[in-house]
Amino acid sequence: MKHDFVELSPKPEVSGTVSRLISRLNWQSVLLILGLVSFCLPTMKFVIQQSWSGEEGAHGPIVLATGLWLVVREWEYARSFAKPAPVRPVWLLLAIFVSLQIFARITQIVELEGYFMYFTILVVLYALIGFESLRKLWFPLFYIAFIFPPPETLVALVTVPMKIWLSKAAIGFLQLLNYPIGGEGVTIYIGQYELLVAAACSGINSIVSLSAISLFYIYMRHRANWLYSGLLVLLIVPVALVANFFRVLILILLTYHAGEAAAQGFLHNFAGVAMFAIALLTIFAADEVLKPLWDRLRNKSEKIPQHA
Repeated sequence: MKHDFVELSPKPEVSGTVSRLISRLNWQSVLLILGLVSFCLPTMKFVIQQSWSGEEGAHGPIVLATGLWLVVREWEYARSFAKPAPVRPVWLLLAIFVSLQIFARITQIVELEGYFMYFTILVVLYALIGFESLRKLWFPLFYIAFIFPPPETLVALVTVPMKIWLSKAAIGFLQLLNYPIGGEGVTIYIGQYELLVAAACSGINSIVSLSAISLFYIYMRHRANWLYSGLLVLLIVPVALVANFFRVLILILLTYHAGEAAAQGFLHNFAGVAMFAIALLTIFAADEVLKPLWDRLRNKSEKIPQHA
């Protein structure tokens, strides 16, 4: 006997009353949705309070809003492939990810809890609309995952080399300008001041935020040209690193010329916002410069006669 989570008609109606929508859901679908809401609310509340309120997660609300808009936009095409998934794999996947989410919540591993919650949402979507329809929504669903902060272990692994590189690069550049500066590891000494290059200045926050916003821009404008889109994606990390190099440079000079209080106050946060804006504009400008060159090279390659 076949059990379906949702009875989807071949051509679902766009409009309808709430009562009619509920009548199309059986008890299994209602149970899935209620369970999903009960698990999502506490996790999302913590993510909003702990991540979105800081620099590392400031892009979260923008990503969530634009990601949901993308899902609605792409659903017009994906819904024609909608078909409820088999029951057994759904409950098996739910048992795995719900258990992992509970474990992450008990152990207070917030980053993993957010991702396990998101995997649970994907499983519920899989149950309701099936794999093929889910596959059509792959980019919006991948893009929304940027609302969660990356795991701290991954951040530590990536940021340490970045902090060391930024420290050495800034010290070397200012030494060329005859500033009294030196350093060891991620610690910088300039004049009577001692600075520590923190994770916020290492570039990881800019890379995550810049990747999210840039991917949205690239997908909306160049989704039909995956080779060129890949070229723009490769520019994200170098642009973010260069922007953070100048951020560290600015903070060092502010500390040396205006004092530690000036560098750690409003100007510290302003430098981060300004460098992110410049990095994002750099991606846009690179697109404007590279796209005509890319089209010109492609047209020339198409005009080259092929000889047997």
